[in-house]
Amino acid sequence: MRRMFGFLIGVFVGWLVGSTIALLLAPESGEKLRGQLRSRSGNFMGEVKSAADARRKQLEDQLATMRTPRSASRVD
Repeated sequence: MRRMFGFLIGVFVGWLVGSTIALLLAPESGEKLRGQLRSRSGNFMGEVKSAADARRKQLEDQLATMRTPRSASRVD
């Protein structure tokens, strides 16, 4: 869990630094660039939410499997 959280922090910091550099070095107008950034950030957040939902589903399935009682297949 810590590795995943660390990875997500790294992705966010990388995205923040990259977007700041892009703003400073952009050859396009501010309005057009802001529109592109909104679009990209919306796509990025959608992907993050989708990945989080998939992981939550996977963990819920694992939890349900762990909560299922095991059959008594012991031989006495």
